[in-house]
Formats: sequence, structure tokens, C-alpha cells
Amino acid sequence: MSKIRSAITAVNGWVPDYVLTNEELSKMVDTNDEWIISRTGIRERRILKEEGKATSDMASRAVEGLLKKRGISPEEIDLCIVSTITPDMTFPNTASLVCEKAGLKNAWGFDLNAACCGFLFGLETANNFILSGKYKKVILVGADMMSTITDYTDRKSCILFGDAAGAVLLEPTIEDMGVMDTLLKVHGIGAPYLNLKAGGSLRPASHETVTNKEHYLFQDGQPVYKFAVKSMADVAEEVIKRNNLTSESIAYLVPHQANKRIIDATAERAG
Repeated sequence: MSKIRSAITAVNGWVPDYVLTNEELSKMVDTNDEWIISRTGIRERRILKEEGKATSDMASRAVEGLLKKRGISPEEIDLCIVSTITPDMTFPNTASLVCEKAGLKNAWGFDLNAACCGFLFGLETANNFILSGKYKKVILVGADMMSTITDYTDRKSCILFGDAAGAVLLEPTIEDMGVMDTLLKVHGIGAPYLNLKAGGSLRPASHETVTNKEHYLFQDGQPVYKFAVKSMADVAEEVIKRNNLTSESIAYLVPHQANKRIIDATAERAG
């Protein structure tokens, strides 16, 4: 009997119309197009400007397009996982709002909070729901409205982030394809270098936290850069080796990463 795997059978993304260019950013903070491109490779980012719209709206639009591409009805979906660190609100979860807006009447869902790792953690989670045999069609959405937690006076971080949503559909397959191996790790030791200090149970919202801009993303770039390059290359190399592959046999390295220098450095280090 052939081994069942979960395969991505459709992919769709959605971005807002508004384009925030490097030139426009240079009018907001002390930066310029050449500085941004040389350090990150980013030329523009999308921002959701529509009044009263949030992460669930971007996610549901990505899901609607996904269903159309696959040619299936919303009622066929069993589960919807939304990876996000910018939920519409603390509760109800964003996944429940996406199910409502996209018409996923027979699906249940939940949010997964893992920031840059969110899609990978979500993929592993969705994969295991498929492998359980209980679920046949699982949607995973990665969506964030990063403009809501970005400090546009901080030139080191505001150049990196935008708003968007991407969705994939996973289904079981017995073909030699799909999710074949995963290697996931967490390192809480890095918390001081990349965080959102306030808004949680440790530092609830207050006049002080708002005044100190603690509801915006904080990033200490150099430690994050060094750790990202080493860690991403290490896990890529380990997955390659344990599947009896060589670096030469890999056609694509696809990281979740808003920095071309990190992507290039990881690819070089991994061979």
C-alpha cells in the first residue's frame, strides 16, 4: 500500500492596492532607495489602507481566490489554519472570521502565532491533520497586517514590512510528492532581539506602554541577521543530508524572509 502524504494542490496570494515605495519612505525617515535595496533587496511593499479592514479581510480574499483556482466550493473545506501575529483582535480568532467571510461553513479553524516561522509551523500542523486521515482538505493561510505594528520613525525596521496574505490548500496523495520532511526548532533566547514588548499579559496596554512605543515591533538587526543565516543554513543542510540529497540537486531555496542579503547568505552557506 502506498504511503499517504499531504500535497499542496493550490496556491493563491492577495495584496492590497496601495504601494509604499522606497522613495515615499525616504520622505518619512532618513533613508533612500539605494540604501534600502543594497541592504534588503526591497523596492516596494503593499499597505492595506481600506477603512475598517484587517488581517481577516486579506486572508479571506486569498482563500476565495484559492478555492476558485482549485475549482471547489467553500463547503468542501474541513479546516482553516491562519498563521498571523496581527490578528483582528485577541479573540475571536482570525480563522473563525475567515471561515465566516469566505463561506467555509463546514470548517473549523484556529490561529497560529509564530511570526516569521508561522507558515512553516502551520504547514507542519496542516500536514499532520491530513496524515491523521480525518481531514481531506485543509487550508493554511499566512497573513499579516504588519503596518499596524510598524514604527514609521524607525528606519531600520519600517523598510522591511508590508501587508499581504497567502493561502495554500493541502490534500492527501499517494503519489511521490508533497511534504516529505520537516525540521523545526525554536530559540526563546532570541526574544530580546525581536519582539513586541507590550499588549500581552506581561505588559498590558497602558499610557506608559503607548508613550514608550512598546506596541510597535522592535528588532535588533545584527544579532537577528547572524542567527538567521546560520540557523537557516544549518537546518537546510541537515534536511538535505538526511534525505540523501546533495546541495547540487536542490533547485529552489524558498525562505520566509524580507531580506535579500539573508537569502543570498543562506543559499551560499548551504551550498
